[in-house]
Amino acid sequence: MPFLPNFITTMSLFCGFYSILFSLRENYYWAAILILIAGFIDGIDGRVARATNSTSEFGKEYDSLSDVIAFGVSPAIMAYLWQLNQYGRFGFIASFLFVACGALRLARFNSDTTNLSSFTGLPIPIAAAAVSSVVLLSAKVVGPVPALAVLGGMYVLSFMMVSTIRFPSFKHIAYIKAHPFQLLVAGLLLLVVVALAPELMIFLLTMGFIAGGIISNGVIYIRGFIKDKRQEKGAEHEGVTRKDNTV
Repeated sequence: MPFLPNFITTMSLFCGFYSILFSLRENYYWAAILILIAGFIDGIDGRVARATNSTSEFGKEYDSLSDVIAFGVSPAIMAYLWQLNQYGRFGFIASFLFVACGALRLARFNSDTTNLSSFTGLPIPIAAAAVSSVVLLSAKVVGPVPALAVLGGMYVLSFMMVSTIRFPSFKHIAYIKAHPFQLLVAGLLLLVVVALAPELMIFLLTMGFIAGGIISNGVIYIRGFIKDKRQEKGAEHEGVTRKDNTV
């Protein structure tokens, strides 16, 4: 059992658990902050494991169990205590569905190793970041968010996690290795922009990632549909031509 990557995973789990305690104290702002910190830490442990050549099946399973707490249970409890509890059973179901779909998403991710360049379904850390960004946005920028919008958003995020929509993965892109300096500069500029208005920018970046995945899948679907139609017309034209030649 490698120590360093699993210790980093434990830090992510700690932030998720600590977030639940803040939610129980009705301090939703810091509950959301801790979920985002857990997401940042979660992006480090796998890279540390690969960099130190200490990847293991134990670490993979432990990471998924940690993610269920940090990005499934924590945001679900936060959203329920923040807005959804006024809807009774519908709010409870929305919160539980978020946790269940997140767990199913992680189970599918662990069992599917066919495509490493993209994610099938919305990654659970992004779903948790979406919930957290709405909490931060309402606390510092736009004021109270309608509870009905939060309820609908939880159902939509739950569906997207178990959907077949593909979202980009930045773990196995050759462009990152080929252009490290340019990406470093872009990352620094992004940090400066986020620092100017963190609550607003975190919300825009999260929603941009989600919208970008949906739009790209729509474009791919439309292109495939047009290609299939052209092939059908080509096959029909070829069949008519052969028939005419036979006659």
